[in-house]
Amino acid sequence: MNSFEVVHCRIATLIFAVFILAAKANPLMAQEQVAVTEVTPNVLVFATSNGNVVASVGPDGALLVGTPTAASTPFVNSIIGQHTKSAVRYVVIYPSSAAKSEGDAGWGKLGAFVAMHENALRRMGGAKMGAPQTMAGQPGALGVERPHIAFSEVLAFDVNGDAIHVVHQKPGYSDADAVTHFHVANVFYLGEVFPGDGYPSIDSTQGGSLEGLLGQLVWTDSKQRIVPARGKVANGADLKAFRDMVVAVRDRVQRLINEGRTESEVLAAHPSSDFDTAFGHGRVSPDDFVREIYAALTAPKK
Repeated sequence: MNSFEVVHCRIATLIFAVFILAAKANPLMAQEQVAVTEVTPNVLVFATSNGNVVASVGPDGALLVGTPTAASTPFVNSIIGQHTKSAVRYVVIYPSSAAKSEGDAGWGKLGAFVAMHENALRRMGGAKMGAPQTMAGQPGALGVERPHIAFSEVLAFDVNGDAIHVVHQKPGYSDADAVTHFHVANVFYLGEVFPGDGYPSIDSTQGGSLEGLLGQLVWTDSKQRIVPARGKVANGADLKAFRDMVVAVRDRVQRLINEGRTESEVLAAHPSSDFDTAFGHGRVSPDDFVREIYAALTAPKK
């Protein structure tokens, strides 16, 4: 190798090292390539590492709902750009745990209209005077900004030949739950209420409730396509099976409570055991799921 080649190699190595350091400092540079599923020509599902994002794409631009990651945003936006000439982007961020929240996931910097339910936004420091303008330094924030637009009950969109409604629900996973209905495409998205990878989380710290969770699991027509928080696109029959599981475990735990069993005794009885093979490998362990059910059934009535 001559002196010119040595210098060129050293420069290339230095540039690569600088890029790696910059990518670590800025999550948006470390792009996450995600799997893409086409539900219809105008509805795509992006499987980010945080959760699924459902997108309506077409001549009016794109509407995205879900829990995107900052690292996936450049890739998702590039794929959307292959499906529409419009630069318009609407993004509705669904609630997630504080440890996994990534604010607006970088969509605001791209000029998108980014919204979140007011209850979730309030927990991130929004909807009050003197709130911080970014989530930098907070757990899971990755230095990206929070959304600055909140909705209370309904967001309605008339885009890409579809009527799309984001409708606030009674607390299930959290008090910021919503169901998104793509009417023409016959597609539903419920966020963490239907996790897709196992047992559900009922987050009492975010106002979640068992009754509210079951009240959202009503889209059980087998012709209805249901996008879970994670995993493959399902249908109403899958949602019904999921709801039936939650009801069965609830009823078993209630019987044990009626017998005077303590929480430890209820856990020892393994009331979810016959469902653990199918649902016990997600973010919520079987024991944690039973604890959630027990806590919900023994909580003081409001």
